[in-house]
Amino acid sequence: MKRAARTRAKILDGIARAERALFTRPVPKSARARMKFLRTREKGSTQKVAARLGVSPRTVQRYLAGASTTPNKRLRQALAQETESEWQPQVRAHARQSAASSGGMVISCRAFFGFGPEGTSDAGRVRDIMVAVPAHHAAAILAAQEHGATDSDLQAAVAEAIADVYFRQGGGGRAGLEVRFSDVEWLNIKF
Repeated sequence: MKRAARTRAKILDGIARAERALFTRPVPKSARARMKFLRTREKGSTQKVAARLGVSPRTVQRYLAGASTTPNKRLRQALAQETESEWQPQVRAHARQSAASSGGMVISCRAFFGFGPEGTSDAGRVRDIMVAVPAHHAAAILAAQEHGATDSDLQAAVAEAIADVYFRQGGGGRAGLEVRFSDVEWLNIKF
C-alpha cells in the first residue's frame, strides 16, 4: 500500500509540475504576498485563510501587516501549496481541456514494467520510458485525478496509457498484453 501511495503522489506531483510550467505569471514569492493572494481568493476572510493553512487568524494578520516575514517550514510549505493550487485557474483549466480534447500529454518515467515470463527479453525490469499519450488517455488520467481517484485507480490509468502506447502500440499485434507497472522512481508529465 505504501508503494501505491508513493506512486500516486508522484503522479499528482507530475501533474502539478506540468500545470506550473504553463503559468504565464510568476507565483507570489513572499509570505506576505501569498497571504494577500489567499485572502483575496477567500473574499477577505482571514479566518478561512487561517483554516486552510492550519494557523491562527492572528498569525495571518501578522503576516498581512508585515510584522512577521519568515514563516516556519510547515507554514512555508502550506503557503506554497495553497498558493500554487489557486494560481491562474483559467490557464490550468485551458491546459487540462486541451490535453483531454486534442493535445494529449507526454509522460516520461523510470519504473518497473513487466509483461513476459522471466528469462525472456520481455521479462519485467526497470525501464526509462517517454511516451506521447493520446487525448482519450489524458482525459481518463485527469478525470481520475479531479475526482480523487484511489491510489490503484490513478496508477491503473497511467499504466494503461503507457501500456497501450508503448507496449501494445495502439492495439497492434499485442492487443491483449497485460503490463505490470510499479516501483516508480520518477515521473514527469507535460501538457
